[in-house]
Formats: sequence, C-alpha cells, structure tokens
Amino acid sequence: MPNANKVFNILTINQISPVGLKNFLPDHYHVGNDLDNPDAILVRSHNMHTMEIPESVIAIGRAGAGTNNIPVDVMNQRGIPVFNTPGANANAVKELVLASILLAARNLTPALNFIDGLQGDDAALHKQAEDGKKRFSGIELPGRTLGIIGLGEIGRLVADAALKLGMKVVGFDPNLTVDAAWNLSSDVKKAQSIEELLRKSEFITLHVPLLDSTRHMINENCLKDINPGSILLNFSRDGIVEENAILTGIEAKKIKYYVCDFPSQKLQRQKAVITLPHLGASTLEAEENCAVMAVNQLMDYLQNGNITNTVNFPNVVMERESSYRVAIANANVPNILGQVSTNMANANLNIHTMTNKSRGEMAYTLVDVDSPVPQQVIDDLTAISGVLMARYLPLRAE
Repeated sequence: MPNANKVFNILTINQISPVGLKNFLPDHYHVGNDLDNPDAILVRSHNMHTMEIPESVIAIGRAGAGTNNIPVDVMNQRGIPVFNTPGANANAVKELVLASILLAARNLTPALNFIDGLQGDDAALHKQAEDGKKRFSGIELPGRTLGIIGLGEIGRLVADAALKLGMKVVGFDPNLTVDAAWNLSSDVKKAQSIEELLRKSEFITLHVPLLDSTRHMINENCLKDINPGSILLNFSRDGIVEENAILTGIEAKKIKYYVCDFPSQKLQRQKAVITLPHLGASTLEAEENCAVMAVNQLMDYLQNGNITNTVNFPNVVMERESSYRVAIANANVPNILGQVSTNMANANLNIHTMTNKSRGEMAYTLVDVDSPVPQQVIDDLTAISGVLMARYLPLRAE
C-alpha cells in the first residue's frame, strides 16, 4: 500500500477503458480528465508535443505500444519515465494483419467495389457478377512466403499464425532479444538483411517501432530487391515507409498492393492501396488489456518506484525489504551512487538493500533503508549534480 497520507492525482487524456481505471485504489488515487497538478498522465493517442506538461508530473503511461505522440526527450531531461504496454494489443494487430493478407490475396477490395457499382435487377446483377468475377481471381496462402520485418511480440504472433495457415515465413530483426528468439518458432527462417527478405518473400509485413534508424526503412533503394507483384503490409507506423517509393513501386508493378493502417492524402484513392483508419489496436479486448497494463505499471511506480516497460528508463524491480524506500533517477555519469551512499551515511541511514541499472544516458536506483528518511536527505540527493529526480516512498504514514 502507498503512504496513507499520499493521494495521487491521475490525469486521463483520451478515453481510457474503465476496466483498467477501476484498478486504481480509490482511497489513494483521484482519476479524471480535468485535474490540476497531476502526479501522472495516462494517455492513448493524444499529441502531447504541443501541450504544457505540468511540473507536478512524475510519470506518463501510454495505453499502447508506440510513444511517438509523447515528447520522450523532454521527459528524459526531467527524469520522468514514459511507460508503454508492448504486447497488450498484439493479438488485435495480428488478427488485422491476417485479415489484410487475405484481403489482398483474394482481391476483395476491388471485388467489393465492383459489386457496389453494378446496376439492374437480380438477374442482371447475377450475370454481370459472373461475367466480371474472373478479374478478381486470387491466390491461396499455403506454400506462399511471408516476410516479417520485426520479430517482437506482434511479429512472433503473425509468424505463428502464418505457419499454421501453411505459409513459409522469413524473418529479419537486427535487434532480436534473447527472450524473443526463444519464443520464435524454429520454422521461421532468418534473413540477414531487409534486401534478402524482400527477395525471398511474396508478402511482407512490418512490425518495427518508428525510430531514426527505421524511418523510411522501406524506400526506393531497397524496393529494387522486392519480388514483382509483392503485397506489402504496414501496421507499424506510417513513417516506416517512404510513400513516394510505394507509389513508384506500384506503378512499376513491383508492388501489387500496399495495405496500411495510416491514411494520407498521397495514398488516398490510389487503386493498389488499401488504407484503414488506424484499426490495429481498435478492439475492446486490446483497449482493456492496454489500460490494465498501463494502470498497473503506473501504480507500481508511484507506490514502489518499480519500473517495467518504459521507452526511456531501465527496467528496475526490487521486492520491498523495508518500509522506507528512496527512488533516484539520474544521468548515467560516474560517482552518483557514491554520493548517494555518502549522503545517507551522513544522515545515519543504514542501507538495507540497493539496486541500480542504466539504459543509455539514463540511470535509476532504488534504495531500501532501515529507518525513516528525513526530507532534508531527499533535498540533498536532489541537489547532487546529475540527479534528475529523488522520491521518498514510505509504506506507511509517518
């Protein structure tokens, strides 16, 4: 339980599933979309780059995987972790990818448009449908090769489903984690480059985050290696592909269909482009899963200082061995821990246990001590050069 004297204010932006919000302990959390001085913000897709984030905020939770709508770099400077919920919407995205593969393989979109344009009585409609259906003859999936760029939770689920449908699967992910590799089917063949994957695949699906290194990953240069008539799917982020290259590839018949979840004026009404209105995580189950995961992560951070699934901090989880805990976020520079220990020793605080991890330029420390921590100690820790945030997290009122 959190300190009995502390009530956390949680500002919600966008509509967050009530299934998740009900997990906030009512005696210790005020939740609403119009709160002053919030301790944390819970958001979905709202663009936070243009909003003024109150100084009172110490955490941001994103009920979804992507965080490009959040100014992460600015939060780094303030020592604020940005949580996300990887995997919570993975099944929803997987199912939409499978639906889109079938949509393209069977030419369903032009077939539907064709039927919508017919006129006449039932007999006339039947004749026109029979006469025209040959134009929409498709292909079956068994034996076809699906290339998956990005083998995280979504990519793995897509791979498993494609294998069950009888497809061959080729994957490429230069940042594949050990855990992800263990969970990946041995039937997934590994490509050494995007170009190799494009050469071997008839369907290609993208499942990577939008980073500087992945922006316009699919471009005119790499599309030179794509199999003619390939079907390209993007349910990751719009910036992963270069739209002009897609249209050039379609015109050259390198790409039969481009199916994506990101409408744009450039892609609108293009004959070989199928755009959906960002439906990837738009299922009841996914919204609930994301909300529950985001809420639980925020509570564990606010109450215990534990960090799981952020895009800017290391994962740090330490079981409570004392009622008195201090959490410290700092720049990853030498001698911070030494100064923390010295400050506590000078205040006659005995360190019971401590854990420290770093991630890039950010470091994070949890310290359990054997007695209450005076406010002056927290002030002294905050004043250390390089320390971005220091919080005292007692389990009970003092």
